[in-house]
Amino acid sequence: MAVKMRLRRMGAKKAPFYRVVVADSRYPRDGRFIEEIGTYDPMTEPRTVKIDAEKAKKWIANGAQPTDTVKSLLKESGIIG
Repeated sequence: MAVKMRLRRMGAKKAPFYRVVVADSRYPRDGRFIEEIGTYDPMTEPRTVKIDAEKAKKWIANGAQPTDTVKSLLKESGIIG
């Protein structure tokens, strides 16, 4: 089972809002997930990123692979180096 940290799209059409979730890579993008660890709102100025650092670090230590976008959000938040 490959566990990924990725974005789950929420919000209205043309107004995306994302939740950062930990999910099995086989689950659909907006489907089932294991745990929600944060949110990302690209529509605000500046864009809003709220990620629970403890949970993110725990999942990375347990082998969860962040997607490219989530990895850049984690770097921006100072959670990973």
